[in-house]
Amino acid sequence: MKKKVTNITIDPGPKEDIYYPEVIRGLWITNRHFFVNMWRHTLNLFGVKTKIRPAVTYQYPEDPRPVHHRIRGRHRLTVKQDGSMRCTACMLCETVCPCDCIHIIPGESPDPNVEKFPEQFTIDLLRCCYCGYCVEACPMDAIRMDVKETEMAGYTRDIIMTKEFLLGQTDEKPWEKWMPEIFESEEK
Repeated sequence: MKKKVTNITIDPGPKEDIYYPEVIRGLWITNRHFFVNMWRHTLNLFGVKTKIRPAVTYQYPEDPRPVHHRIRGRHRLTVKQDGSMRCTACMLCETVCPCDCIHIIPGESPDPNVEKFPEQFTIDLLRCCYCGYCVEACPMDAIRMDVKETEMAGYTRDIIMTKEFLLGQTDEKPWEKWMPEIFESEEK
């Protein structure tokens, strides 16, 4: 069956052909937002309440924006009471991950009660969409997303969290790695 294709052409009018009226219209909208918010802040300064709250600017490094207590934060792996990993390398979190950011290499466990454990467990943070499917899929409650660390900016394009970091055995944050050769070339 042949599909019907319709080509639509939109001819801009004379108002869009001229550049300056559109620039002035954009400046008008920006200035209107500025002065309306300034008026609301002035009324609040003198104790007059308005129906609509004025826009608030957070002074970020000194005054961070509050985050909700149920935020999905950074991943972490949990341990049993004896200190061993809860993860049994069942591969459910890796299978259910829509971004394919979790990679597990299973191995034989030294504990005879446990069949296998992850020899390597990595999460690529730049591919992760923080959906939480891995947490929901894990039958052992081995992975959680409850670390409320929101500042994870780095200079590299490979922010990969290892098993040791996820277990809290190392303090080296993968997003704080930087390549000194970039900065050395900028200084020259």
